[in-house]
Amino acid sequence: MVSNMKKLNDTMTTDFYEFTMGQTYFDAGKKDTEVVFDVFFRKNPFNGGYTIMGGLDNIIDYINDFHLDEEDINYLKSLNKFSDEYLEYLKNIKFTGDIYAIPDGTPVFPNEPVITVKAKVIEAQLLETAILANFNHASLVTTKAKRITDTAKSIPVMEFGARRARGTSSAYEASKYAVVGGCVGTSNTKAALELGIVPMGTMAHSLVTLYDNEYEAFLAYAKSNPDNCLFLVDTYDTLRSGVVNAIKVADDYLKPNNIPFKGIRIDSGDLAYLSKEARKMLDEAGYPEAGICLSNGLDEYTIRSLLDQDACINSLGVGDNIAASLDRVGGVYKLSAVIEDNKIIPKIKVSNDKIKTINPGFKKVYRFIDKKSGYALGDVITLEHEEISLDKYTLINPVDTWKRQTITDYIVVPLQQTIFKDGKQVYNSPSIIERREYCSSQMETLYPEIKRLTNPHEYYVDLSEELLNLKNTMIHEHAGKRDGE
Repeated sequence: MVSNMKKLNDTMTTDFYEFTMGQTYFDAGKKDTEVVFDVFFRKNPFNGGYTIMGGLDNIIDYINDFHLDEEDINYLKSLNKFSDEYLEYLKNIKFTGDIYAIPDGTPVFPNEPVITVKAKVIEAQLLETAILANFNHASLVTTKAKRITDTAKSIPVMEFGARRARGTSSAYEASKYAVVGGCVGTSNTKAALELGIVPMGTMAHSLVTLYDNEYEAFLAYAKSNPDNCLFLVDTYDTLRSGVVNAIKVADDYLKPNNIPFKGIRIDSGDLAYLSKEARKMLDEAGYPEAGICLSNGLDEYTIRSLLDQDACINSLGVGDNIAASLDRVGGVYKLSAVIEDNKIIPKIKVSNDKIKTINPGFKKVYRFIDKKSGYALGDVITLEHEEISLDKYTLINPVDTWKRQTITDYIVVPLQQTIFKDGKQVYNSPSIIERREYCSSQMETLYPEIKRLTNPHEYYVDLSEELLNLKNTMIHEHAGKRDGE
């Protein structure tokens, strides 16, 4: 049984059908067939205008450790579903192909390949589950965090979601990608330790209720945490008790001992009203420097509402809606080409649902940046061999092909970078803070209309004319086969 074995390595984190398909490829003599798979998604989460690329760092770690141990092979053998020859092949498997990907922190859009895998078919197939799991979760968290931190503008946002996450490993990942999305720190101590980010936190209501009254609780906390005197004031009554006792501790202990009164946190009630009233009380007591932190199920919409109501906010704590967002990115992994005798043979999946008909071939993605404004004009997906004109280009809507826009005076930016070449990592992952700064700078290239929370403008992701023609030709050919032509 698995419980008597050592922990399986992450290569086994793959859907079982990847192994069964691998047996089929092996039996058919296709184990060395080179293929191209694309990772893409069809719809932005949160009804938004963009998604933020995430998960590449974990994908790199996974591929670098891609192998099967003896225990893994023994387990697969025990299932009596695989041939000895296939298991012998798996025993020596390693990644030998190429990976191209858009860096973490880049705004990306539906239907463009964010990751491209070019490898032998069994290798490529076994990677699918881990790549999608890492991309889907990381991109969801990063996107949600960015929506929240952008809405908060200059107000620092702390990620407080560990206890709301879907398990401890998910909590760790959420803390990491929340920082990429603009959060200034995390409540998750392990994430702070291992990632070199700032741990943040003060007290819970339990500390207050443990003592006979708030004053004693705040005083005890101040004595043991003189550099972090931010008091949770909503345990009993925010204005008539909590803020009053916080001020009293500041008068009786903090001020006489030259300890800064960092402020208060409000975690329930009418946050806009309470924050404004608390601000008056703190100012009147002579503590204009004391900040107000708000928390309690906040998201981008409640934060926008608080700002519209002129709530008094110095910082925000956000948990559930970053670490356990109620949406998904829905990334998919689709075969788009087979390579035989150094020739690329495009493949296509056709569906009655237009959005599920994939773009065939080995492709590249480019972003056009307007030289004058610095804003992104749109992205174009091309076949791998195509070159982009640096003078004039016509963007073609892939569905309504009569919608065309000719642009000039732009900079062309290739979005994907080479991550692995012939199985070797050639890309250096930036630090968490570097990714956060990169993400922030990349978001500045998007028009405000694309970033708005409701009814965002649709960002252009178009196909080159050659790719569009190839796609339409292949759709027609498959329709002919279906109809018996």
